[in-house]
Amino acid sequence: MVDVLTRTASPTPPSEALRRGLNVAVAGVGVVLVAPLMALIAIGIKLTSPGPIFFVQTRVGVDRRTPGEPAGNSRRRFDGGGKPFAIYKFRTMTTNVNGSDASDQVWARPNDPRVTAIGRLLRLYRLDELPQLLNVLRGDMDVVGPRPEQPAIFARLRLQIDRYQERQRVRPGITGWAQINQCYDTCVDDVRSKLQHDLEYISRQSFLEDLKIMLRTLPVVIGKRGAW
Repeated sequence: MVDVLTRTASPTPPSEALRRGLNVAVAGVGVVLVAPLMALIAIGIKLTSPGPIFFVQTRVGVDRRTPGEPAGNSRRRFDGGGKPFAIYKFRTMTTNVNGSDASDQVWARPNDPRVTAIGRLLRLYRLDELPQLLNVLRGDMDVVGPRPEQPAIFARLRLQIDRYQERQRVRPGITGWAQINQCYDTCVDDVRSKLQHDLEYISRQSFLEDLKIMLRTLPVVIGKRGAW
């Protein structure tokens, strides 16, 4: 039996390398272009709401195991569904007495009382997502891909929705085919519908597909479609 420690990673297909290059290039240019805006947002958050500027939370990332490979191997003893990583966002909600964000493990909803005044504006134009460009550069995410979920919510959804685990076969993204077609999630049925878009994207993932979704994201953001 071959020792798992001696296994070598499969080479990255040229098409995937090209697609990843596009995502990294867009994130790199994006960070430079929006740096002044991010600085202004950071100042606004600090002046208008007590608490940290950034919201950092563990999310479930890509699952590089081959289909059917068990969790109890040398790389992972617990099957969390994918490699966990820390996602970065501008804080849009109030903090509790312990300093943690009020959004932990709970979906936001329209007119959510936890959202701050500046946070409402940031969420409306999805500006709170800008720090995730750093996640793309770190290799945790791509610009385009399924949205990463919180571990506890992911564990529940995996049991409730058939094929939910399959969305972890690619890096999660800031935007995606599901995000430009639907609003924020409010219930399991929303997630089930978005999963169909995610699986459709995964089946045809390519450089041109990612570029198309990036371009279609702009009018969605500007028009405030599906945001609250």
